[in-house]
Amino acid sequence: MAETVDLRSDTVTKPTPGMWRAIGEADLGDDVYGEDPTVNALEAEVAALFGHEAALFTPTGSMANQIALQLVTPRASELLCDADAHVVTYEVGAAAALGGISTRTWPAAGGALDPDVVAAMIRTRAPYVVATEAIAVEQTHNRAGGEVIPLATLERLRQVADQAAVALHCDGARIWNAHVAEGVPLATYGRLFDTLSVCLSKGLGAPVGSLVVGGAERIAEGRLIRKRLGGGMRQAGVLAAAGRYALANHIERLADDHARAARLADALAPFGVVSGTVRTNIVVLDLSAAALDAPALAAAARADGVLVSVLGARLVRLVTHLDIDDAGTDRAIETLTRILKA
Repeated sequence: MAETVDLRSDTVTKPTPGMWRAIGEADLGDDVYGEDPTVNALEAEVAALFGHEAALFTPTGSMANQIALQLVTPRASELLCDADAHVVTYEVGAAAALGGISTRTWPAAGGALDPDVVAAMIRTRAPYVVATEAIAVEQTHNRAGGEVIPLATLERLRQVADQAAVALHCDGARIWNAHVAEGVPLATYGRLFDTLSVCLSKGLGAPVGSLVVGGAERIAEGRLIRKRLGGGMRQAGVLAAAGRYALANHIERLADDHARAARLADALAPFGVVSGTVRTNIVVLDLSAAALDAPALAAAARADGVLVSVLGARLVRLVTHLDIDDAGTDRAIETLTRILKA
């Protein structure tokens, strides 16, 4: 039987042989004491990549986001983000439950972001309103099909934030994909945001780990929040070593994932199901006009060894990654084409 082609997410990858060697050879210490040299090196490297003073290693992207949001959004104040943002869709109410943060959303996701709409939503500080203290954006945007927010839009949003004296956070779980697709230096993205979260296990192939990036004082406070959330780790260098290997070896190869996603989109476009323009490694299929719904397509594909994600009754997501080669892409195209033709 042919191997499964898993297009559910870019988080399903397994460490490469080189990554396993890096894990096995990692120099270790106790990170709660700040004594793990591999973690310290990873944090310094990521901070430098984005032009910030410091970074903080966390076990998950959701924890990284929630630490960052607590750093820039005091309790009982407001965060603005889009209605499909990861921080309000896939983090099970953590902003409210753990940070005491109120959220308000604008409707457009991804590249459709209009900074003027965001500017009009900002509530100034007063005794009788919930004041806006921060804005969050997602780069690239998951539910918008891996769309990249244009640099000019982000620069205008930075101006909006500065004029209103509010903070700007980037959920940069897949910012590596934006960097490769657009050619924008990571430091250019970094200078636009007060805090960023970046993920090592989406696209880059590490088994676990994200980082919060920001100023030294904020990251020192973030270390306390991480401990409060249960994220203090001991010999975490075994995880950080995988992240360091991923940064050194797996960023530029994201272009291969983007090319394979484009091949998927081109092959399925004649069926009228490809939603939006595919710029990175995510293809969203909108089955509104198709004969079958998302669960039915997913079940039929699984029966042929191709796994996809169901985002809604009529929405399916395909994500290319390190463990999907050209043969796997061809097989996915063959399977999905046959199902959509039926």
